[in-house]
Amino acid sequence: MPFLLGSGMAQEIERKFLVDLKRLQLPEQGHPICQGYIPTADKTAVRVRIMGDQAFLTLKGENRGAVRTEFEYGIPVNDARQMLDELCKGPKIDKTRYLIRHADHLWELDIFAGDNLGLVVAEVELDSEDENPLLPDWVTEEVTNDPRYFNSNLLNHPYKNW
Repeated sequence: MPFLLGSGMAQEIERKFLVDLKRLQLPEQGHPICQGYIPTADKTAVRVRIMGDQAFLTLKGENRGAVRTEFEYGIPVNDARQMLDELCKGPKIDKTRYLIRHADHLWELDIFAGDNLGLVVAEVELDSEDENPLLPDWVTEEVTNDPRYFNSNLLNHPYKNW
């Protein structure tokens, strides 16, 4: 979830890593996620996500390293289903998210399904770009700046085709 700056602009600062599942015992509870993207004319991403019994509409600006503008709003699940069916063009992203506390940070570990089966990515949100979180031993390569791993890119260039 983004935090609000004094100007009223929301900002997300996160780093993204690949994961070696053999080095990790997953928590018992994972959260299924289905998400799609509404086409835009520029580099803004408009995401519709259903996670369990909650749904969200998220607007994300262009990535600048680990930083991007982000606004996220809760919406009714039925509205999200209709948006996914009618407004989100192409395939959807299906994954299961696990929340893992490590040191002073909460990590979001996503295990992808469907066309992205086999991809496992962990993200950690930070308070500043200069922050260097203690990395768990189960993370491997950092992919923060690799656009192939952006969820919006995984729709048109799924992991199975790499």
